[in-house]
Formats: sequence, C-alpha cells, structure tokens
Amino acid sequence: MGFFYFFYLTLQRTRRFLETTSPVTLLRTPSMTSEALPPPASELHVTKKAKKLPTLPGSMVVQFQDATGKQTGPRIDLPTDSTPAQLELLINELRKATDPTEESQGKVPYSCYINDVEVLDSLRDTLESQGIVNGEAVININYQPLAVFRVRPVVRCTDTMPGHTEAVIHVSFSPDGRRLASGGGDTTVRFWDTGTSLPKFTCRGHRHHVLCTAWSPDGSRFASADKAGEIRLWDPATGLAVGQPLQGHKQHITSLAWEPLHLNRGKGERLASSSKDGTVRVWNVRTGACLTTLAQHTNSVECCKWGGQGVLYTGSRDRTVKIWALQGRDGEAGFGKLVKTLVGHGHRINTLALNTDYVLRTGPFDHTGSLALDAASPMEAAEAKYRKFLEGSEGRERLVSGSDDFTLFLWDPLGGEGGKKPLARMTGHQQAVNHISFSPDGRYVASASFDKKVKTWDGRTGRFLSTLVGHVGAVYMVAWSPDSRLLVSASKDSTLKLWDVAKGAKAKETLPGHMDEVYALDWAPNGASVASGSKDRTIKIWRA
Repeated sequence: MGFFYFFYLTLQRTRRFLETTSPVTLLRTPSMTSEALPPPASELHVTKKAKKLPTLPGSMVVQFQDATGKQTGPRIDLPTDSTPAQLELLINELRKATDPTEESQGKVPYSCYINDVEVLDSLRDTLESQGIVNGEAVININYQPLAVFRVRPVVRCTDTMPGHTEAVIHVSFSPDGRRLASGGGDTTVRFWDTGTSLPKFTCRGHRHHVLCTAWSPDGSRFASADKAGEIRLWDPATGLAVGQPLQGHKQHITSLAWEPLHLNRGKGERLASSSKDGTVRVWNVRTGACLTTLAQHTNSVECCKWGGQGVLYTGSRDRTVKIWALQGRDGEAGFGKLVKTLVGHGHRINTLALNTDYVLRTGPFDHTGSLALDAASPMEAAEAKYRKFLEGSEGRERLVSGSDDFTLFLWDPLGGEGGKKPLARMTGHQQAVNHISFSPDGRYVASASFDKKVKTWDGRTGRFLSTLVGHVGAVYMVAWSPDSRLLVSASKDSTLKLWDVAKGAKAKETLPGHMDEVYALDWAPNGASVASGSKDRTIKIWRA
C-alpha cells in the first residue's frame, strides 16, 4: 500500500511540474478517471506559418521605349492587369502627344516586349514568368509596330491548275502578287494569271529539270535554273526568252538571288547563282557576262541570299556560311571579296533566311501591290522601305542558317568581329532542317524539318516559342502571310496546314486536296492567295 501511495504522489508532482513549465496543454479524455501525461515531444504537431511568397503589387511604374531605345512619354504607373490591347491604346496616345504627325496616321497596332519576351496575356503574367516581383523597379516596355492590315486566312481551294507533266518543284508570286510562275521536272517554266487562274505562257528552252526560280525585285525579269547548270532569263509580260542562256556552272544550280533594287543605282541587273560545283557566280543579266566567280567553299553551295547592305551570304555543305562584298560597279576593286566566314554547324547547311527577305523581295511595292505615290522612282521607294524596316529592327540585318545537324543558328553577320559568333543556337528539331523563313516584320522565324514539325522562334533573340504539330510526314516548306500573323506549311503527307502563330500549336485549318507530296509553296505578297505545287503535277490556289 505504501508503494502505490508513493507512486501516486510522484505522479501528481510530475503533472503539476509540467503544467507550470510546459506550454503544451494536457489532453483529457472522458474515459480517463485521472488526468493523463502529455505525449512525447516527437509526437507533438506544431503548426508553422508558411513563408509568404512575394507577389506583384496592383500597379507598377513603366517606361515605354521604341525599337531603337528612344523613350516615349513619361514614366507611368500602370495596373499590372493591363492587357496588350490597353498597352497599344496607351502607346498610340503617347505618340500623338509627343509627335503631332502621328495624329494623321490613325491607330497603329503594336506588340510590346519586356526583356525581349512578348506581352501576350497581361502585364502581370509576363512579369511573373520572368520572376519580376519588385514593385519599386521601373519596368522598360519596348514596343514594335505591327502590320496595319490583316490578311484573311485561306480556308479553301478555289482553283486547280494542271499543265505540268512532271512534279512541280517551284512556285512563286511576282513582287506585286499579281502573277505566278512555276517550274518543274518537265523542263518548262509557266506563267499564270492569278486573277483568272489561267495559264498565260509556257516557256521552253531548258533541257533538264528546272530546280530553282527567282523574280527580279521590280518584277520585270524572271530567272530559272536547271539541273544542267544553265540559267535562262524570261520576260514575264511576253513569255519570251531574254538574251542567251547564262552558262558556266559545271553541275546543277541550287539557288538564285537577285541584287536588291535599291543597290547599284536601281538597275536590278545583277544575279547570283550557287551550284553543287562549289562555286557562286555573279552575272550581269543585261550583258550576259559573269562578273565574278566565288570559289572558296570546299563543297556544294546549297543556298545564297543577297542582303540589303551590299553583301552576299552563301551556305555550303562544308558547314560554313561565307559573306562576300558585292558593292560598287562591275569589276571594281574589292568586288567579290570574302568578308567573313561564319563557323558553328556540325553538318551541311541546307538553307538561309534574312529578316529583310520580304522587304527586298517586294522591292518598291506595298502590301496592296502598288507603288508608293510619293516616291520619285522605284529605287527610292525600295530604299525607303528598307531603311524604315531597319529602323524597327535595331538597324540590323539578321541571318538564320539551318542544317542537317538538326539546329539553327541566329547571326548578326555585319556586327564587326563579334558577328563571327552566333547570337543563339536554336535546338529542338529531331531531324534535318529543310527550310526556314523570317516573318515579314522580322519578329518570328519558322523552321520546317523532316521530323514532321514546324517550330517558331523569336526573330531577335532566337528564343524558342512553340512547336506546331499536326503533319504526319516531313515538312518541306513554310510561308508567312504578309501581316506576319499566319503561317502555312507544306508536307510530304500531301496536305497544307494553316497556323495562327499567336494562338499556339494547333492548326487553324488543314487544307487537303493534293494527291501526292507538296514540294512548293508561296503566299502572295498582297495576301490574296496561297499557291502550292505538288508531285501530283498540279498547282492549287487557296483563298479565304
């Protein structure tokens, strides 16, 4: 009895000690006739307050800047829920307040960027995606004008144009969008009326497959080249051959590029051709003379592009891009000099694209296919267009190269010594890159690949944007609408697909109709229609 009484006293003292020294409240249960001891410390559940993450305030101070970095208006305290439409409205008002001439231009659409990331949904979403939560910092918002017109999406085939007796390899619209030319395996070049979709001329003279074609920037000449290495010039107005064939290449010709109209005093008479024989030749099409032969590549030259600053870009199977100076008059010292070699790809280079391609292609014509009324000459109109484009592109002509190594490289090719290193290495394709194209405004790059996918990239930084999935065969070509909002792709699966670039990876329309692989594709510069050429020997016209 004495032992149990001693144990009871000890238990009571322990309980009173814990009640006076521990913050934990003892648990009591109805089934217990005496008060229980507290549970061990390891079994106590202590609730800790979660660490509060920093959040964006309801508004932030922003400073608008144009593409050149020039500030527009004062700093403004904006709600973080502001949408792109609201930002666009505010930019228009600020520009009108600072420049009275803006009043006459009406409302201009703009895209806005924060640290080169486009504002798509709201200011808040863009800031949070970059981890910007400091409400006291001033946010710089760069804006860039968009096309003031909208191209209606093509949704139906309005015409099927037979005539070629072999696969159609190339289709291309004239700079004003009013004529269409095609070339194919049947050795002919054909001109078509885009209004009636009827043939105008069938041009014969080539003895082998017509592999590549090109319109002069003013639309007065058309060049075609074949598998035998021969180039022929045609008058699109009459369908007649102009001069004698240009001969000199020893193997088939892979690419043609006309000199931009604003160079060489607007003559528009020089043409560059690249060949599997490893050379590039520059011709005067008026005289038929070969002005220079560029022979420093060590393998087949797959592509050439004539830039707006008097240089020629060539991409080769030797894995390099070379830049050549072609300024000045024919035969001048330094004409055809190698300026720079860009190295980086691990396999052959298949394709090149410039952010100025659309501006140089359309020459003096606007989006309606008309000449500027205030221009004294086509050359001045073309030069004004080119200069205006550069103003909105930080004054730079950018180049993208695509390769069999599954990658693309973005270059600032004329940026001094630093131009020898790529601005970005763009990875993601799982097979060779077939074709790449800058959007007309230079904001985007689209790439087509044998991996059945189309990918889009930021045209200024090379940042990956989206993968467009839907084709079940290799994608051969892509073409942009003139307003840069829509993209169309041609595939081995015999279909075309239309994509709304801003709305993600799902195709807006699938355009069936061809009976075999679709090799050729072009969107008219006036936006009216899309032309596709196929292995089924037909050309189809697609309209809204």
